[in-house]
Amino acid sequence: MPHERSHIVSSYEQELDQLRAMVAQMGHIVEEQVSLALLAIAEHDEAAADEATRRDPEVDELERDVETLVIRLLALRSPMGADLREIVAALKITGDLERIGDYAASIARKAIKAASSEAQISFSGLRSMCRLVRDNLSRTVEAVIQHDPNMAMEVWHADRGVDEHYVALFRELVTYMMEDARNIRACTELLFIAKNLERIGDHATNMAERVFYSVTGENLPPERPRGENSMRKLNREI
Repeated sequence: MPHERSHIVSSYEQELDQLRAMVAQMGHIVEEQVSLALLAIAEHDEAAADEATRRDPEVDELERDVETLVIRLLALRSPMGADLREIVAALKITGDLERIGDYAASIARKAIKAASSEAQISFSGLRSMCRLVRDNLSRTVEAVIQHDPNMAMEVWHADRGVDEHYVALFRELVTYMMEDARNIRACTELLFIAKNLERIGDHATNMAERVFYSVTGENLPPERPRGENSMRKLNREI
């Protein structure tokens, strides 16, 4: 009987390790997708854009595998406490990662469309937002892998910067469109890119909240430290 009990515990730990490995793999793939999408923006690199899109089915498959394993763990292992929080968080985190992968693929496609325009537009604001979103995502994935609540808290606070970049970029692109109608097509694509980047930032923050709760058992405050005033003012202007 003791040997049988040891085997069950060992198998359970192996399944948890498998779950962690799949979430980490999914995180790294999505990080790569975002980096490729940003390369498509910065260098107008069609090959990078194609690769970002090509990785999307791989992310979708991993999400399904994680869901299957989570259901198995919940049904057969009856996890409790920290294990239960981690397993449920993994399911939610992979949902966020899947959406980030979708946004990255969309950004890659739209970046090539915007680059094909002859409009004279500065990409400096967009590149700055790209770097911030990429860095936040990288820290979030690392927080997931390391189960680091302090790093998760840093990402949570950084969401304000993403909002502020988005508001500034939105206004800049609208100005370009008002100055010259020939800029409208390219600026419309860039507005979609900026919004997708803002959504990636939101999903990274979601993940950070899930990591914090999974590790500590406590929720972060419901009001995120985001650029609310700027976002509200922008919404009124729209």
